[in-house]
Amino acid sequence: MTSRAVAAVDLGATSGRVMIGRIGEDRLDLEPVSRFPNGPVAREDGLHWDFAALYEHVVDGIVEAVRREPGIESIGIDSWAVDYGLLKDGRLLAEPFHYRDDRTARGVDEVHAAVPFAELYQRNGLQFLPFNTLYQYRVDAHLADADTALLIPDLIAFLLTGSAVAERTNASTTGLLGVADGEWDRELADRLGIPSTLLPRLVDPGTTIGRLRPELAARIGADLPVISVGSHDTASAVVAAPLSTPRSAYISCGTWGLVGVELTDPVLTEAARTANFTHELGVDGRFRFLHNVTGLWLLSETVRAWEAEDGAGIDLPELLSEASGITGEVPVFDADDASLSTPGDMPTRIAALLGDEAPLSRPAFARTIVESIAAAFAGAVQAAADLSGRELDSIHLVGGGSLNHLLCQATADRTGLPVLAGPVEATALGNVLVQARALGAAPSTLEGLRALVAATHAPLRFDPH
Repeated sequence: MTSRAVAAVDLGATSGRVMIGRIGEDRLDLEPVSRFPNGPVAREDGLHWDFAALYEHVVDGIVEAVRREPGIESIGIDSWAVDYGLLKDGRLLAEPFHYRDDRTARGVDEVHAAVPFAELYQRNGLQFLPFNTLYQYRVDAHLADADTALLIPDLIAFLLTGSAVAERTNASTTGLLGVADGEWDRELADRLGIPSTLLPRLVDPGTTIGRLRPELAARIGADLPVISVGSHDTASAVVAAPLSTPRSAYISCGTWGLVGVELTDPVLTEAARTANFTHELGVDGRFRFLHNVTGLWLLSETVRAWEAEDGAGIDLPELLSEASGITGEVPVFDADDASLSTPGDMPTRIAALLGDEAPLSRPAFARTIVESIAAAFAGAVQAAADLSGRELDSIHLVGGGSLNHLLCQATADRTGLPVLAGPVEATALGNVLVQARALGAAPSTLEGLRALVAATHAPLRFDPH
């Protein structure tokens, strides 16, 4: 089979990148093209994303991808969930807010006063997260002026093509998509004072959204289609999680750790609601039955604070190597404690949770953070098994966290299950696979796509001690 090429735009909460994906018989690989920073910026009215800069980085990356690989056939975009931009007559009204902006607390109170959370869960199947889109919509001062609301990857696709759509896996994170039918719950939107006219046409992964605007096609040097992928980055990551058996759990680990199992039917029980498990949609109508656990954000924020204190960079691999040498038990804390959810002096806040048990050395402190994340992962894995009625036999840990061997081993030890680590670039690979399938260049089933991942990206195994 001749190798085919696509461009994958993969945007995370701390950085973004554009990659060339090449796929063929027994071939699936990525070529990094550009990487750029991303993160919150403080404005007078709160935390936002510097969206204009982000968009320019995306376009520049696509230009470079086509320069390097003129055979690119399409573009796919994935990003973090829940955040959005508001449009009026095709114009962005304001910079998108960052999900960590504290304005959402008022939105939570107002939404739950109108529709109790127990009813929300039966309607949308989502775990409670204070930044879910419907809470943001409720308090957005620009909402009344807008005619369209687009989540971040859909917004970028609109700017590239002029076509306004909502890709279904990411739409499921808004809280306004019905868990039973996968369609907009317009009655719920109306009850919450959210104009349902803002909600665009839904499309599934693999749908051609549109072709590049003529002026962009000229700048990029190719007239390419933009194809919807699992535009929520976790949906794309789970596509490329090479689940070895039907009893495998997955952890997509980066800033967050998304811990769960893949289901074909929802589990809308009171126990699932109480455990705060969500039913985000995956590719091909699967449910990502999962729980959000605070992931490597805790470590990265801690290192950032230490670097600011020292006025110099810290070698993270060296720090983790020293942390691996710590012997004996280390204290753990609740990785999901609400006090750790915002940027700032992370070491001080973690030390407050640990009290007198706070480690003194930085390697011991890093080990405590890793063990605390692993403990949270283990609790979520056990809950996923109990709530879904599955006896789990393995965990596939994908994403950047799979490079953290200390975390992989700690997760295996605390769950008692083997951890199969990798691929690191699961999100970008899932993006590429869905595009390639739409082009007729990849297997037609999820199982076939995952078999290709397993054949080309062998995982590293960590057995429990």
